[in-house]
Amino acid sequence: MSKPTPLSGFPELLPAQRVVEQQVIDTLRHTFELHGFAGIETRAVEPLDQLLRKGDTSKEVYLLRRLHEESAEGHAGLGLHFDLTVPFARYVLENAGKLDFPFRRWQIQRAWRGERPQEGRFREFTQADIDIVGRDALAFHHDIEVTRVMVDALTRLDFLPAFRLQVNNRKLIQGFYAGLGISADDGSTDEVMRLVDKLDKLPVDKVRDLLLQDAGLSVENADRVLELATIRSDDDGFVAAVRALGVEHELLDEGLEELAALVRGCADLVSDRVRVTADLSIARGLDYYTGTVFETRLDGYESMGSICSGGRYDALASDGRTTYPGVGISLGVSRVVVPLLARTGLTASRSVPSAVLVAVVDEDSRATSSAVAADLRHRDVPCEVAPDPAKFGKQIRYAERRGIPFVWFVQPDGTHQVKDIRSGEQVDADPATWAPPAADLRPSISTPGVEARSARTSTTDIINSEETP
Repeated sequence: MSKPTPLSGFPELLPAQRVVEQQVIDTLRHTFELHGFAGIETRAVEPLDQLLRKGDTSKEVYLLRRLHEESAEGHAGLGLHFDLTVPFARYVLENAGKLDFPFRRWQIQRAWRGERPQEGRFREFTQADIDIVGRDALAFHHDIEVTRVMVDALTRLDFLPAFRLQVNNRKLIQGFYAGLGISADDGSTDEVMRLVDKLDKLPVDKVRDLLLQDAGLSVENADRVLELATIRSDDDGFVAAVRALGVEHELLDEGLEELAALVRGCADLVSDRVRVTADLSIARGLDYYTGTVFETRLDGYESMGSICSGGRYDALASDGRTTYPGVGISLGVSRVVVPLLARTGLTASRSVPSAVLVAVVDEDSRATSSAVAADLRHRDVPCEVAPDPAKFGKQIRYAERRGIPFVWFVQPDGTHQVKDIRSGEQVDADPATWAPPAADLRPSISTPGVEARSARTSTTDIINSEETP
C-alpha cells in the first residue's frame, strides 16, 4: 500500500496535540456545567429540508448516499449537519414534552461543511455550543447570561491570547433601516445586512458600491447605513452616537435598549484579556437571528475571523402551535486550537496520560510490576508498565520520550522506590498510598520556552549517570 495522501480540511492531531484539544473540551464542559447547562448530543445527519430551511447554506452541506444509491436525486435526502444550532432546534421540537423550560444545554460535537479549507476553517471540525431555549417567551436577561458564560469559559483557557467580544442587535439594525425607509418585505433589509456584514473582509468603499449596486440603495441611504455600521463603543456611549444620526423607529429603540443592557451587564468582565465592544457592523450571515448577535476575535489572530459567534433566535423552532425562542453562542474548538498548535507550538507536557512508568526487572517479575500499577490505578493515578525489561537507563529514556515524570522501581528486597526523572530525586514509596503532586497527575498545556527548567538536573544527565535504581 502506498503512503496515503492527507485530506485537506480534515485535521488529525498527534497525541500531545490531542491532549490540548481534550483539555479545552474538558474545561468548556466543566464551565458550562458550573452554570447549570445539561449536555446533549444530536445525530450527525439531518433531512435536507431541515438543514436548508434557514440561511444560505446549500453549498456547504455534505450529502449522504449509499454506494449503490438509485434515487433520482442521487442521494438519500440526508446531509451531515453543518452546525449544532439547526439540529438542536429539531431536537427541541421532538422532545419538547420531555424537557423543562427554559432548557439550558451544552453540546460539543463534530460538524461538517464543504467549504474551502484555510486557516481556522475546516471541512470537519468540533464546535462547542450553549443555548437557553424557552417556551413561547424567553426573557432578555438570558442573552446577558450566555455571554457571561462563554466569556467565563474562554478566560479559563489561560493559554488563549486576549480576545474581543463584539456584540450588536438585529432589532437595532432593522429598526434603523426601517427608519430610513428600507423595506423588510422584499428582502432588502436582509440583503443590506448581508453586505454590511462583509466589512471585516472588504474596504468600506467596496461595501458602499455593493449597497448601491446589489441592494439598490440610494447614495444617501448607503452612506447612512455605513455611518451606523462604523460605530464602535466599549460602553453604552454608542446609544448617543446612534441617536445623533437622527433616525427614529420603535424597533430601533428596542434594539438600543437591549444592546446597552448587554454591554452594561458584561462590564465587570472586562480585563486585560477581555474586551466587550458594541460593534454595529456585526449582523451574522444566517437569517434566523432576531436580536442579539455575537462575534469574537483573538488579538493577533484577526485573520482567522470570528472564533465564537451566535445570537438570539425567536422563531427557529416552532411546531405551529408553540414557538421556542432561544439564545446561544458557539465556539469553534478546532478553529481555535488547530491554528494555535501550528503557530505557537502549543502542546502538552506529555504525549500520554501516564504519570508513572512502573519499571520491570525481568519477565518473571512482570506480575509484581503490574500489581503496583493496579494499586496506583485504584487511586486514579494514571500509569503504565514498561514494555520490556531493558536496562533501567533505557526504561527511563522510554519515560522521558513520552514525558512521563516518574519511574517506579521494585527493589530486590520487595521495597519500593519512585524517581522523579526530572530532578533525579528518588524516595521510598508505598503503592497503596503514594501519589504524584497534583500538577503532575494529568498532562498540562504549555508553549515552548514558557516554563523555565529552573535548577533541575537534565533527564539526559540522570540517564547517563545512573543505570540502576
